[in-house]
Amino acid sequence: MKNTLLILAAGMGSRFGGLKQTEPIGPNGETILEYSLYDAIRAGFEKVVFVIRKSFAKEFKSHFENQLKGKIEVQYVYQELDALPKGFKLPSEREKPWGTGHAILVAKEVIHEPFAMINADDFYGASAFQEIARFFKNSINSKTYAMVSYPLKNTLSDFGFVSRGVCKTDNEGNLCEITERTKIQETGNKICYTDGEDSVYLDPNDTVSMNFWGFHPSLFEELENQFKSFLDKNINTPKAEFYIPSVIFNMIKSKQLNVKVLHTNSHWFGVTYPQDKAFVVKQIQKLTEKGIYPEKLWS
Repeated sequence: MKNTLLILAAGMGSRFGGLKQTEPIGPNGETILEYSLYDAIRAGFEKVVFVIRKSFAKEFKSHFENQLKGKIEVQYVYQELDALPKGFKLPSEREKPWGTGHAILVAKEVIHEPFAMINADDFYGASAFQEIARFFKNSINSKTYAMVSYPLKNTLSDFGFVSRGVCKTDNEGNLCEITERTKIQETGNKICYTDGEDSVYLDPNDTVSMNFWGFHPSLFEELENQFKSFLDKNINTPKAEFYIPSVIFNMIKSKQLNVKVLHTNSHWFGVTYPQDKAFVVKQIQKLTEKGIYPEKLWS
């Protein structure tokens, strides 16, 4: 059975100011997404499914298809606002995407095997893909999913505050809770977040989630059921979003599921704002100089 990588790439990059998915980062114009694909292929992934928009499908496909030909099976699905379950009609005022849960759900018809999910504009590191591939080989089933976690200190930005989901696990390494902390930054040798007017210090080794999940295809049935319930309550709320962590925690609370927290010491970095690009280019160059990645990624 193939291991599949689902990549959420439907974002329009409004804060970045362009299509981040095709922004050159590497020494020969490679994108940040290509490094994730390279790491996934090295870890044994055989299939990738891109969640994109029809509005930029031609540009996206023309960029990636040549690089990936013969290296990994490629499929595309489209996250459009009107991709709703039977019986629901898109409200005329809706402009915002329905969220990460919906993005995963649109891949239901093309994924029938265990799959990892990542964001297109984040760099996760080779060991993260190796960890999830090992989990798929040894532990994945309909009652046991996974999340790849990072030490907080490896996910900070040089450009100001970040928000991170700080994870709590039980004695068996199962995910119990994710607490969203906002306005996190490193000051001197300490990391803190702002709570009202107070600064609260965090452990640099606190485990955080960066939206790297490992799922069994059993997720899709529950995902669709919860999306219908979400729409019943929120379809006429223009900015309401259906997030995958909410789905997972509903399943954990109802004892349908355990989520194993996997650990990586890789450094995460992403491209959110234009000024992030120079930092990411520098980090990729360092990894290339160390021999972790070749100068020409697909040569």
